[in-house]
Amino acid sequence: MKPVDILERLIAFPTVSSQENRNLIDWVAGLLAENGIESTIIADSTGKKANLYATVGPQDRPGVLLSGHTDVVPVTGQNWTRPAFQMTREDGRIFGRGSCDMKGFCACAIHAMISARREHLQTPLHLALSHDEEIGCIGVRSLVDMLAAAPFRPAMCIVGEPTNLAIATGHKGKLALRAECFGEEGHSALAPLAMNALHLAVDFAQAVRQKQAEIVETGRRDGDYDIPYTTLHIGRMNGGDALNIVPNYATVDFEIRNLAEDDAMQILDSLRAEAAGIVKASAHASARIEISEIFSYPGLGTAPTAAIVAFVKSLTGANGTIKVAFGTEGGLFDRTLGIPTVICGPGSMAQGHKPDEFVTESQLTACDRMLQTLVERLKQPLDTLIRGVAR
Repeated sequence: MKPVDILERLIAFPTVSSQENRNLIDWVAGLLAENGIESTIIADSTGKKANLYATVGPQDRPGVLLSGHTDVVPVTGQNWTRPAFQMTREDGRIFGRGSCDMKGFCACAIHAMISARREHLQTPLHLALSHDEEIGCIGVRSLVDMLAAAPFRPAMCIVGEPTNLAIATGHKGKLALRAECFGEEGHSALAPLAMNALHLAVDFAQAVRQKQAEIVETGRRDGDYDIPYTTLHIGRMNGGDALNIVPNYATVDFEIRNLAEDDAMQILDSLRAEAAGIVKASAHASARIEISEIFSYPGLGTAPTAAIVAFVKSLTGANGTIKVAFGTEGGLFDRTLGIPTVICGPGSMAQGHKPDEFVTESQLTACDRMLQTLVERLKQPLDTLIRGVAR
């Protein structure tokens, strides 16, 4: 099967994060097995979602990891003009949910594994396919735990999120949070005698905005990002049941997307202090604001001089590097496992999460070429590869 044939099958699985991905994982495991490649499947507690990990080549040494997620974002409410879960090829473009983000890379990576099985590798090639990346890099955690306990970890990792095959060395971390605001209900005709939780929420939201303004004014900057500083964002506020009832409970969902050099927990601590000040200023015994984490993942900050950067440049022919606005599992591989990581995959995130999502056939072909070059290089020992690009 060619990468486009594999991609056609992958798109046909409607692996929206709220649904299962097990059918896709089982199909990939079956395809690999047909080509003599064993897979480790790590299922979640329901058995309906799973990660897949496979290795081609020597099992007693570290190799190169290709990592991709299999879940996609929903299509509900989007104006698709082509079937979302059926591949359509038109004018050099391949349409379908996940074609760009990021089943295109997954298809090329699976094809590379099958190609590698026919070669005598001295450095192994690893494949990791995960679930629930789109909702906070949640699913890959069990795979990270497995690798943490393994006798050999990959020496380097390529996360194939869409970068138009540019080499991305960094992305911001994310801390998703919820502020629960507690007050005291009452009749709206006597509102000053009660404690309006929505008022607490509004005051806290203002504190978040003030913190953002402070960061914009005096915080660190990294010009490699479109937004060069750490950002704070409020995405949802809920509270109240009826206009004539003072609400006793409200929530504010917000996030911190931090530069690798910024400490998100330190920013959170300052917001907790602001919340305590808001509660104290309310002078009401029932007032309370509690902030809890929904999920988080670390940022990625691979040095442009790292060996993996030079190695992947040698595969793509690229000269420079970029940083990307979106998050990936790359920070987990790098920060948790100490695996040097870059992001490099086909397509543009400008097409991701939209109706009529597509990847160009030229990008898919270029990605396949890059990974076939990788397979050829892995016929050499790892230290030889590293020395070769370090010259």
